[in-house]
Amino acid sequence: MLRAYYSDHFVLPLPAGHRFPMIKYRLIREGAARAVADLEFHEAQAATDGVLALAHHPRYVDLVSRGALPEQVQKDIGFPWSLEMVERSRRSAGATIAACRSAMEQGVAVNLAGGTHHAYADRGAGFCVFNDAAVAARLMQAERRAARVAIVDLDVHQGNGTASILATDDSVFTLSLHGERNYPFEKERSDLDVGLPDGVGDADYLAALEAALAQLMARFDPQLIIYLAGADPHEGDRLGRMKLSMAGMAARDTLVFELGRQQKIPIAVTMAGGYGKNIEDTVAVHVQTITLASRYAADWN
Repeated sequence: MLRAYYSDHFVLPLPAGHRFPMIKYRLIREGAARAVADLEFHEAQAATDGVLALAHHPRYVDLVSRGALPEQVQKDIGFPWSLEMVERSRRSAGATIAACRSAMEQGVAVNLAGGTHHAYADRGAGFCVFNDAAVAARLMQAERRAARVAIVDLDVHQGNGTASILATDDSVFTLSLHGERNYPFEKERSDLDVGLPDGVGDADYLAALEAALAQLMARFDPQLIIYLAGADPHEGDRLGRMKLSMAGMAARDTLVFELGRQQKIPIAVTMAGGYGKNIEDTVAVHVQTITLASRYAADWN
């Protein structure tokens, strides 16, 4: 039984042009419910100020909560401020925390949103308010569930906020496989960065990923993997500039899940980015990831 954590019932009051990044999460939940018979849904709980402060400056958390961020910082996030935005952001982090706890018990679990890797300790950006992976990694350590955590970020955009927050933390390994010429145009330094060219296809991408995962395991001994399974490397993505097929995306996920299965490393999955020309394509990529995760959950149990 695969556990899936969600927060998509918090609807944000957004301008028409901002609907796509949000509506996909409801469609992912509906699609996953149809595709995976034994999926167990759980509503995410909100991350508290104290938990968020494991990765974020308390003043930033307070400013977000009160709607008092400087205008440019709010603009960089990409959403207008609202109480719903704050609650959803807290619950998205809470869903990754819950997925990590569940993965430590059952091997694999998923957050049906999350992957907000552009959020820094003191600011948000790129539709990211709080950095759920960094928060969850730190909390798993604080709860003594996992001393060493690897964040495997396969969103097409570099996890710049994650890299910055964890830059001096040797207990969390950050791996980012991303488009070298894509956003953010000024990259941070992860423990392992693999920048790929525009137009990369299945074979070259998968070879780069296999080599990166081998490097990760040679340099680090993770007790938990937080996997950002972005849909944006797919060939139908408006922003990704890569050319992975649906089969290539499935092979990507399989490489990560096989690593977890072979090495007995729990994996918490987040959806991260995806902005397809057709929203159905993006949802299909995410649902495929969840379906594959469910098969590995069955292998663990």
